[in-house]
Amino acid sequence: MARYAAVDIGSNSMRLLVAETSTPARFERLVEDREVTRLGESVFTHGLLSEEAIRHAETVLRRFRSSIAGAEVTAIRAVATSATRDASNREDFLGRAEAALGHPIEIISGVEEARLIGLGVNHVWPQGEDPVLIVDVGGGSAEFVLMQNGAMVEGYSRPLGAVRLKEVFLDKDPPRREQLLRLQEFIDEKMDMAVRRLGRQSFMRGIATSASAAAIVCHVNDIPRGERARADQRPATLEQVRRLYRELLEMPVERRRKLTGIGPRRAEIILAGVAVFLRAMERFDIPALYYSRAGVREGIIADLDTREDTARRPGLAGEQRRVVETFAKRYGISLAHARITAAFAVELFDHLAPLHGLAPAYARLLEAACHLLDVGHYVSDSSHHKHSHYLVRHGDLPGFTEDEKRFIALLCRFHRKGMPEARHSEIQALTPARRRALELLIPFVRIADALDRSRDQHVRLARCEIRDHAVVLTLETEAGKDTALEEWAVERSGATFGDIYGRNLIVQKA
Repeated sequence: MARYAAVDIGSNSMRLLVAETSTPARFERLVEDREVTRLGESVFTHGLLSEEAIRHAETVLRRFRSSIAGAEVTAIRAVATSATRDASNREDFLGRAEAALGHPIEIISGVEEARLIGLGVNHVWPQGEDPVLIVDVGGGSAEFVLMQNGAMVEGYSRPLGAVRLKEVFLDKDPPRREQLLRLQEFIDEKMDMAVRRLGRQSFMRGIATSASAAAIVCHVNDIPRGERARADQRPATLEQVRRLYRELLEMPVERRRKLTGIGPRRAEIILAGVAVFLRAMERFDIPALYYSRAGVREGIIADLDTREDTARRPGLAGEQRRVVETFAKRYGISLAHARITAAFAVELFDHLAPLHGLAPAYARLLEAACHLLDVGHYVSDSSHHKHSHYLVRHGDLPGFTEDEKRFIALLCRFHRKGMPEARHSEIQALTPARRRALELLIPFVRIADALDRSRDQHVRLARCEIRDHAVVLTLETEAGKDTALEEWAVERSGATFGDIYGRNLIVQKA
């Protein structure tokens, strides 16, 4: 059994979950905490996090820190979402927030947020093989997640959070007709892309997550707010949600606060939240949405547990492999070359483990990088390694942390020539251990790429032997094929290998 802590710094509230996993499919909740901070209010109107909101967040994070310290957890992951992504002063906030929590905080992309939501829902409420659509309306963004066989097939994040919409469109109480029209136009415009991509299929079930979803399902099922746990896996039909929306249109906030299932702070933003859920049900043709209490926190716990398990085995997990191959195909990469390059790199990693001494988890990052080395050719053949670095660093790779993505991008950056130097700002940001791991893996990337220099996958690495002062690679090839080009290319990488490992690199035929 292992204990994990998940911290979700959202646009409306901040949440903590400490859980103990007993089996891959179950965990026990040990500590839960949540506080409404409205972190996104000033971001969505003025572009930055207010000093009052930052101080409130610091207070909450110090409380979370105390709870985590007493739980003796194996691993922690803290993430920040929409409001922090959008804030112009996010770096200042991150520094203060990390000091309060005592742990690094990761600003995740909308797609990674969608993946974690889907993972959390499926972990708590497995959905089987049929496609399921999850709609999460948070404070700053709304996520639309297509899940099938326990994994995210597609995920989209749109700026349709309840706090954001309330601050931008609904400053009157009750709102005026023209405000509601602008709100509806904005929702439709921002939802269009997700509808185009996901709306042409049927779903076995529609699932709603977030506190706004809980409020809706509690209200239509006459469940008091204090008994919210009873709402889990219960539905709200399209007609019930439509009726609630019409009622809310005419209500001032004071009357909304008295509604069953809707708390005093939720009443301020519930109209915007209901508007998004209603339009999603209409446009995706969903007759009912079933509430799930799971979300980002539960997804983090499930992800940490999976990582703990896969960390003991080299190579990419199934979902990560799908992500990197999809990313590679988007930029015209030959998967045949990418796969054999990655396979060569992992072989070198395994055979030379006595020399590098790195944890097996690094093999995943090495394998991912080898799939993406040449994506920069999509931009330009000139200095394509630098373009590869940029595309990977700033692209969406759900399933990888920001730290992992940065490391993968650096392996792409240095797969051709040159070595990391202290003057590079991204190198300065690495820990000494991470910097050393990068140096140790760069030769593997270059050798693996060289072993398929002809791009026709006819060479096989028959043996990789460690000798007193050298590493010997023995190559085999198909009948009638020659290894001369690969031998030459690998030998060019020998100088870098020798500089890092202090051994000669010898290439020979079988």
